[in-house]
Amino acid sequence: MKSTGIIRNVDPLGRLVLPKDLRNQFGITPQTPLEILTEGDCITLRKYRPAGCCDFCGEVAEDAVEFRGKHICGACRRALAEL
Repeated sequence: MKSTGIIRNVDPLGRLVLPKDLRNQFGITPQTPLEILTEGDCITLRKYRPAGCCDFCGEVAEDAVEFRGKHICGACRRALAEL
């Protein structure tokens, strides 16, 4: 993991503000679901992606395959083949 050097306090309601630069860098909008993971004393946030979710169109498909770390559904594979 890489340190950003950014320090934020949790407010009385338990909220934490993610800096705009980080939200922009990772494509996080107010509608982006985030998954919360813990290991030891570390808390990790990552974008939630259901199993079988296409990294291109966001649809969940049974025919999704993984290629070079990306999940691609059948429709997007066909579209890429036509390029």
